[in-house]
This record gives sequence, C-alpha cells and structure tokens, in this order.
Amino acid sequence: MSLLVVGLSHRSAPVSVLERAALTVDAQSKLLHDTVAAEPAAEAAVLATCNRIELYADVDKFHAGVAELSTLLARHSGVSLEELTPYLYVHYEDRAVHHLFSVACGLDSMVVGEGQILGQIKDALARAQDLHTAGRLLNDLFQQALRVGKRAHSETGIDRAGQSLVTFGLEQLAGREPVEAWAKGKRALVIGAGSMSSLAAATLARSGVEEIVIANRTLERAERLAQILADGGTGVRARAVRMDAVAAELTRADVAVSCTGATGLVLTGADVAAAVSGRTGTPAVTLPGQSGTPAATADTSLACADDTCLVTPADDTDGAEGPDAGPHIGDAHAYEQHGALVDNSPAVGAAASRTATAVARAQVAAPGLAVALALLDLAMPRDIDAAVHRVEGVRLVDIESLAEASADAPMAADVDAVRTIVSDEVAAFGAAQRAAHITPTVVALRTMAADVVSSEIARLDGRLPELGDKQRAEITQTVRRVVDKLLHAPTVRVKQLASEPGGAGYADALRTLFDLDPETVAAVSRADHLRDAPGVQAALQDQLHQNDDPKRGRA
Repeated sequence: MSLLVVGLSHRSAPVSVLERAALTVDAQSKLLHDTVAAEPAAEAAVLATCNRIELYADVDKFHAGVAELSTLLARHSGVSLEELTPYLYVHYEDRAVHHLFSVACGLDSMVVGEGQILGQIKDALARAQDLHTAGRLLNDLFQQALRVGKRAHSETGIDRAGQSLVTFGLEQLAGREPVEAWAKGKRALVIGAGSMSSLAAATLARSGVEEIVIANRTLERAERLAQILADGGTGVRARAVRMDAVAAELTRADVAVSCTGATGLVLTGADVAAAVSGRTGTPAVTLPGQSGTPAATADTSLACADDTCLVTPADDTDGAEGPDAGPHIGDAHAYEQHGALVDNSPAVGAAASRTATAVARAQVAAPGLAVALALLDLAMPRDIDAAVHRVEGVRLVDIESLAEASADAPMAADVDAVRTIVSDEVAAFGAAQRAAHITPTVVALRTMAADVVSSEIARLDGRLPELGDKQRAEITQTVRRVVDKLLHAPTVRVKQLASEPGGAGYADALRTLFDLDPETVAAVSRADHLRDAPGVQAALQDQLHQNDDPKRGRA
C-alpha cells in the first residue's frame, strides 16, 4: 500500500471553482466512506478548508487510485470530473508526505506562514478517526504533520514575519493610510460570530472603531461576543442584532466584515447599492444578474463556517474556557476564545494570527470617489457578491484579491529554514515507515525460530525422558540463546537497511532466505494493524528489542 493525495487548492484552481467544490461536513463523511469502500483504498482522510480540498488515501494501485479518488472528489463536490480535472494535482508516496508537511508549516497557504492550518489538519484527522477510515499510515502521517508544523513555528520566524488575514484585509481597505487612523471613529458591522468574525471584531475594536454591530443567525452568540467587546477595555460600543437586521445596519455602517458558512450570498449587489444610495447621491440600482434578494436570507447551513475555515491555533492546545465560565473580561484573547466556544473549535492564538506581509490587488471603487462603505469578505464560498466593486462609493476586498498576495522578501530566510525542516522530516518519516514495513517479517522469522526450538526440545524429551527439570530447563535456555545470537545481527541489520530508500526489498529477501510462509507474515501484519492502542504498540516494540538482545536468556 502507498500514500496518494488528490486535491485542488487556491494555487491550482480559481476561487470560483473552489467555491463550487466546497464540501460540507456531511459530504466529507460520505466521501470518506465511499473512498474506503472503493477497491484501491484501505484508508482515507479529507483535508477541506476554505482554500483547499484534498483527499488522502492508502492505495495499492497508483493509476486506479488516481482515477477513483478524482471521480469521488467530483461526485461529492458537485463539479463534473471534466471540469475539475484541469485543476487537480496528484502527489504520491514521499511527495505526498512532503506536500502535507509543507501545508502543515504554512508554506502552501494563501498567506505564507499562517498557523491556522494546523487546527484544520487536526480536525481532518479527528474526523477520519471518528469514522474509522484512518489506519496506521494516515494516523502516523497526520500526527507527524502536526508535529512538523509546530516545529516550524517554534524554530523559525515564519509566523512572526506576517500578520493576520483580517489585518491584511483591513490594510488593503485602508490603502496607504495606517489601519488605526483609517478605522478611528468608524461604525463597523461584523456578520458572523465564529472565530474569524471574532478575530475581525477584536481587530476592529483595537484599531479604534467607534461602534461594532454583531449580526449572527444565533442571537445569543452575537450577544456574547458583543459583551466581550464592550467589556474589553477598548471603549468601543458593541451590540448584537439578528441576521434579518443586516440590511438596515448596513445603511449605517462605514465598514462591514463578513465570514459565515452560508451556501449563498449574504450581501447581494442590490443590498450594497441600497445601503450606499443615500450616501453617494445616486439611487439604488440592481446590478446585472441580481435579483435583489434581501440580505441575510442566504442558507447558512454550510459546515465550513468561519470558525473552521481560517483560524485555528499554531498548536493543538485548546485555549478556550468552559462554556459557563466565559472568557476573562479584558483579556486580549477573549474575542478569539469566544470564537472557539461557538462551535467547539480551537481558540485563536496570537501566533496563528500572523502571516506574511504582502501586497494584494484589492477590488476598489473608482479613483477619486469617496468610499462610503468598505467591505471585507473572508468567507469561502463568498458572502458578498463580487460585483459590488462596481457600485459607486464601495470598496471590496475578498479572498480572491487576497489570494494574489505575494510573500515579502525578508521572509525568504525563514521559508528556506522551514523547507529544510520539511525535507528532514520527510526523510525521517519515510525511514520510520520502511522500518515498520519489515517488522512483520522479523516477527514471523522469530516465531518460526521459536517453533523450531520448541519442536526440538519436545523431541529431546522423548529421547531422554530421564532428564530432570533442571537439566531440561538449562538445555532449553542454551538452545534459545544460540538461536537468538544467530538471528540478532541479521535482524538488526535488516531493519537498518530497510529504513533506507529502496529498503523494501530486504523484507522479500528475508522471507525467501528463510522460506517464511507468506500467510504467516500477512497474519502478523494484519494483527499489527489492529493494535492501535499506544500501550499495545509499546509492548510489541519492547518484545522486539528483547528478542534482538544477544544477552537474552543468560543466567
């Protein structure tokens, strides 16, 4: 079996395709079940975020695996295979490991160095474990990816070189003006109350806005976030409203940030045009292709809500407090902790709110016109109609414009350092997997040797029945020591050789030289895969080390 990943991301596909291919939690679960039910795959995991959809599987056939995984992705995403294929990428074996480790370190993120992807990888593994589609390979792979990502953030400055996606977006809205100066005295509308919206609200409050209105489909969550903001020591006025009040609040807002899990538009072109019509002196218009659907009527049932799409911490520590305790008033992380409490997602850590400093081409109002309403859309699929940038007096920054950002030059050294870490970890992971591959053969060999010893001792008992218990025990111990010494060097050496590239052939050679029964080796391998408990694995390794000890059995 070999590792295979088939997927698409912001690097391979346009935002319009990613939006259509977005998977709900239910769709991900069905995709996992269908994948392991397919002939080529034995294990499966889905990494689905706002900016990527990747299906990982342990397959026994490369070409059949690529065809099956591609077909399954198309079927469950709702995008035809013919349309999806040009945007798919494929990684196999070591290159697949390298890809996931790079993703975990933030090297493949929209903004290089962000740490939120670690929480998403953790969620992907947890989902596969809950559905029993992750076996030893994917468990080892994803857990190692989490460790590699944390190592990259702790040993390099890749996360400190940037800024949060929220701050990055606000900087594009502010233009050449500092965010604090641009935001001072403004009225802000934040749509959504998950972790990304919480981070946006916190950033706006710290930047000096005068008022923040939180709109959410669950009013209690919006009220909780508004209370945290009001008591946070920034002096901002904060209140909560229901989603059906978005249209009215938009007419009074200077800036609006939206990041929900809606499957449709939260703000249409008609909504935005109506909101600014009185401010720009032009009448409200319905843009081409717009039906004028009121704001807040979009379906918000998509599972990829803002708390799971973009913001999670750079480690696996759940920093949120219990639902009844509430975050500490005035705590700088209270807003981020609120987002974690909303949907049981990890709290937003400071390290996860930093990304590479870069420049994006924002969709802006025509030069020379005053900006009456600044919009920041951080949702995927988009919450705000992209056509609103044609509305006079409106400036829009969205995921698509942020995706055009490029890493700043000072990050080059950190990126190189992380790439070195990834390469080293890929080599170490490959060596460990190859060494583990030969373990069933070594166990089968030692089992065969033990059976031979037992058979010969039984034959000796038949020939020399007068032997006393003490003499019989000494003879048995002596024979076992001889067998252990003969097998020690070959088994230790073969495990060392098997960990090197191309070392899989040594297991075949061992089976051939000692005429090991393939069914016996397969049975050991199957039993080994069933032992998922860490204690059982540790006991097995201890037993193997004891068998390799040349002094084993000495009195």
